[in-house]
Amino acid sequence: MATLFGMVVLVVALTAWAGATVVGWSRSRRADRPGRRPWRRPSPARLAAAVAVLAFLAGGAVHAYGLSYMPFLFPEDACWFNAGSKVLPDSSSALPVSLVCKGEEIVPGWVNPALLLLGVTGIAATGAAVVHAVRARREAR
Repeated sequence: MATLFGMVVLVVALTAWAGATVVGWSRSRRADRPGRRPWRRPSPARLAAAVAVLAFLAGGAVHAYGLSYMPFLFPEDACWFNAGSKVLPDSSSALPVSLVCKGEEIVPGWVNPALLLLGVTGIAATGAAVVHAVRARREAR
């Protein structure tokens, strides 16, 4: 569990770092301040990085929702609160998110496909942001 949480934090931190340094979020300028350039349309790299950040944040929220079904301190309480029977879970897993009580899956069926979709979207958007940023720097030379 701690490794999974650390991995999520690392992914969000690396995406934020890429957005701040490679894409240039930290250099945004506004026209209302003296000596600043006027606002211009965001580049494709910035838009892709924004999509990546949103996908990773949404994926973290969906994963946290799925983990709310998991047994932590008292495993029998997970089945009692979610399935109505005070028995130990047959199996549970954090990735893919799964909790089985008396042979029945308790976690909603949409959680794992949503995690897969958001993860693939975030990784693809991060790659697209880096590719667009590198291409823009090469064209600027």
